[in-house]
Amino acid sequence: MTAILFVCFANRFRSPLAAAFFSQSLEKVADPESWSVSSAGTWTENGLPADIRAIQDANEWGLDIKAHRSRQVDAQILSQNNLILVMETGQKEALRIEFSRESKKIFLLSEVVDSSAYDIPDPFGGTGIPHKEVATELHALIERGFTKIYNAALNSEKRIFLV
Repeated sequence: MTAILFVCFANRFRSPLAAAFFSQSLEKVADPESWSVSSAGTWTENGLPADIRAIQDANEWGLDIKAHRSRQVDAQILSQNNLILVMETGQKEALRIEFSRESKKIFLLSEVVDSSAYDIPDPFGGTGIPHKEVATELHALIERGFTKIYNAALNSEKRIFLV
């Protein structure tokens, strides 16, 4: 089974949306049973629901994430995934340091999609960026980068997807 993990800070907005967007695209090209698409947070409490704004934004793309519950990232979760995509440079650095055994499969989402490292802002981290704008950016990233993400997860052992 090919497994991909999306990671953000609280696992209540960006990473559950990214996972839902990727899963939606995956259903069009692959057997969903042969994939595991999930999300986690670097600094969260287990069991919290998705933020209501994430639920509303997901609904606009025909997705239902009401059942989502937050999970704190840990070594076991990371080890179960072929590819780990984070939203911010600080998350990538922290995870690579704390979980060095998994460091070769941790990347910024932007790095895999656009071959350029930039952060996907947290609409609730004092950035002032509206949640709708972040959701739209995530959707656009997943849409235009789906093939790259898909191939990166499939070829994770070969590490041929990043120059």
